[in-house]
Amino acid sequence: MAKRDYYELLGLSKGASADEIKKGFRKAAIEHHPDRGGDEAKFKEINEAYEVLKDPSKKQRYDQFGHAGVGGNGGGGGGYGGFEGFGGQGQNVNFDFGDLGLGDIFSSFFGGGQGGGGHSQRQARGRDMESRIEITFEEAIFGTESKLNLHMEDSCEHCKGSTVEPGHELKTCETCKGSGQVVTVSRTIFGNIQQAAICPTCQGRGKVPEKVCSVCRGKGTQVKKQEIALKIPAGIDDGATIRLREHGEAIANGPKGDLYVNIRVKPHKQFTREGDLILSSEHISMVEAALGTEIEVDTVDGPVRMKIPAGTQSGSDFKLSNHGVPHLKGSTRGAQIVTIIVDTPTKLNKQQQELLKQYAAASGKKPFWA
Repeated sequence: MAKRDYYELLGLSKGASADEIKKGFRKAAIEHHPDRGGDEAKFKEINEAYEVLKDPSKKQRYDQFGHAGVGGNGGGGGGYGGFEGFGGQGQNVNFDFGDLGLGDIFSSFFGGGQGGGGHSQRQARGRDMESRIEITFEEAIFGTESKLNLHMEDSCEHCKGSTVEPGHELKTCETCKGSGQVVTVSRTIFGNIQQAAICPTCQGRGKVPEKVCSVCRGKGTQVKKQEIALKIPAGIDDGATIRLREHGEAIANGPKGDLYVNIRVKPHKQFTREGDLILSSEHISMVEAALGTEIEVDTVDGPVRMKIPAGTQSGSDFKLSNHGVPHLKGSTRGAQIVTIIVDTPTKLNKQQQELLKQYAAASGKKPFWA
């Protein structure tokens, strides 16, 4: 059967530039790749076309003499029938995907770029745990220490988490011969591909107990009640989370997970918080507001005296420095903001009414009741 024109296979016109050839191959390879449901024979032709057109000298011969100028087979683009895997005795299939943006497709096909069957994995660790604690407003301001009582997996006391019955040792896993991996061979369109996976017998450790622990049955852990000390820093806010490294669940022959403690702060009857500020309010009479006074104000540090100047209007704010929330990263504190509310009397006796009338008359304004 006659070979199709290489430019046509890549959706290009004759004389296409190197950049256009790359883009044409990328589009055609993605569309027809067998691993994505494409046609294997078509994909082989596309690769063969790119092997020729990407090489300036081969491209020149092809443009001048057609398929005959490149030996009729694309200069060794290769078929899949004789391919026996990397380093085998079959044809050398040089895909050369380079910077064409196809890395994700082929790395997943060949096992994530593990390089000749290698397998990299992070050390197994215990499961992370989450807990919650409720503290008072004052405890959030000044900090406190608390204890958490949790039931979760902890290292087996009998075998100390090793999974081995005391007096016995670990031996080499017979399934993986100590490598921690098992290798499987799959036949694919590219030939025989080797893939490595974690050994199911030893879970990647390469060793198994001569005799499993009689208490945890080789699990390495037991569910226990654990008391964990928690230091809550001064200035912590509602909804904050404290992370305790390696205070989560245990796992055999590995580090514990982490414990995340969510902090809930109970609302206060008198104070509210806004960042590093503590907000409160105080009521005074209209006479005190007019003439000025000195009042006792409650703070988280205890009562303090605060002067109210004459002529203070309702809604005025006064600042008490260093009576607010401590900064988590420093030794300073915010302020307490005290809002003054001037109370207007609702019930007056005759003497009070007369005095207010005299005040109104003295102000030079004729009252409506006169």
